[in-house]
Amino acid sequence: MSDKKMKPVDVRAMTDDQLQDALLKAKKEKYNLRFQQATGQLENTSQFRVKRRDIALIRTVLNERKAQIEQGS
Repeated sequence: MSDKKMKPVDVRAMTDDQLQDALLKAKKEKYNLRFQQATGQLENTSQFRVKRRDIALIRTVLNERKAQIEQGS
């Protein structure tokens, strides 16, 4: 698991399918972090914050695109 933060420029360059995959991956990583914390194996608790913000960034970009499509129709 990487604790590197996603950059908005990189996220906006992704296609919708790539964003959906990245969202699923980030959710799985966050889920695994919760289990690591529960079992006392998690060393870097700041990873929670990074994953939570990555998920929010991806959802924001997806919602912006959805709104743009709806507004264009």
